[in-house]
Amino acid sequence: MILGLIRAMFVFLVAVVAISFLSQSVGSGNNWPYFMMVVSVVLAFGIIIVDYLIKRKNLSAVAGLFLGILVGVLVTVALDNLLSQVLNTFFPFLSYPVITGAKLLLGIVVCYLSVSLILQTKDDFRFVVPYVEFSRATRGSRPFVLDTSVIIDGRIVDVAATGIFESRILVPRFVLNELQTVADSSDALKRSRGKRGLDVLQKLQSLGRIELHIWDGTLLGETGAQGVDQKLLLLAKQENGRVITNDFNLNKVAALQGVQVLNLNDLAKAVKPVVLPGEGLDVRVIKPGEAPQQGVGYLEDGTMVVVEGARRRVGATLHVTVTNSVQTSAGRMIFARLDQTDDPTVESSEAVLPNGLK
Repeated sequence: MILGLIRAMFVFLVAVVAISFLSQSVGSGNNWPYFMMVVSVVLAFGIIIVDYLIKRKNLSAVAGLFLGILVGVLVTVALDNLLSQVLNTFFPFLSYPVITGAKLLLGIVVCYLSVSLILQTKDDFRFVVPYVEFSRATRGSRPFVLDTSVIIDGRIVDVAATGIFESRILVPRFVLNELQTVADSSDALKRSRGKRGLDVLQKLQSLGRIELHIWDGTLLGETGAQGVDQKLLLLAKQENGRVITNDFNLNKVAALQGVQVLNLNDLAKAVKPVVLPGEGLDVRVIKPGEAPQQGVGYLEDGTMVVVEGARRRVGATLHVTVTNSVQTSAGRMIFARLDQTDDPTVESSEAVLPNGLK
C-alpha cells in the first residue's frame, strides 16, 4: 500500500514538473516542450514498471550501480574543463554543439566504466575502503556456504523448504565447476552423483523461501595448490559465513580454523526420533555382515541396521527388535536381533558392537 502511494506520488511529481516546464514555454512556437512532457511521463511509468517487475533486488548491486554513476559524474565534471581546453586548442573549428556532444559522450563512457568496474570488484571493494563495511547486529545475516557433498546428498532441499534458512545461501563457482566435472566423468557412478547435485541446485533455485546466489568473487590469499575444501573455509572467513556440509573431515578442519559449520548429519540426528532398545523395525537384509551370522540392511533414510542372526536371510524383509543404537556425526547405526518367534530355526550369535557395546 505504501509503495503504491510512493509510485503514484512519483508519477504526479513528474507530471507537475513537465506541465510547469510546458506552461513556461507556451507561445514560443516550439514543439520541443510538448515532446519533453510526453517523454517524461512515459519515462516515469517505465521506471515504475521496471521496479515492479524486478521483485527481488540485490542491495550490493544497486549500491554498486549508484556508486558507479556518482563516481562517473564526478570524474566527468573534473575532466570537463580539461576536455574543453584540449578541444579548443587542437580543434578550434569545432562548434559548440559538437563540443557539448563530446562532453556528453565522455560522461556516458566514464559512467559505464566506473559502474562496470565497481560491480565486478564489489567483493574486494571493502578492502580498498576498509571502513565502509559495518558488522551487522543480527546473526541471521551471516550467509551459508554450501559444500559439494551436501549438494549431492540432496537433503538440503527438504531442509530449505521448511524456511529455516533466513540468510543468503552461497554456492561458490568452484563448487559448481566441481559438480560439472563430476557430472562429465567417464565413471557412471560419479556421473550420476554430479547430475544429482546439479538437479538439487535447480530445485533450490525454484524454492521461493530462500535467497540462493552463485558466488563469483575473488578469494583473498588463494593459491593454486589449495583444494575445494580449503577454498570453502577461506570463503566462509572472508564473508563471515557458515559452511553447510556432511563431510566429517571438513567439519574437523573447520573447527580447527575457527569456521562455524552446520553438519547436516548432526541436524538429522537432532530431529530424528530416538530408536529405543526393544522397539520393532521392518528391514530388508541386503548383504551379510562382517561378523558371523550378521546381516545388514538399511532404512529408508539410509541408516544402517546390523541384524544378529540374519546372515542366511539375505533378500528377505524381516521384523527385528532393536538392541542398541549408535549415533555419531558420521551417521547412525542400529543394532538389532531377529525375532526368534518369527523364525525359530535362525541361528543366533552375539552382535559385534563398537567399543564393547552390547
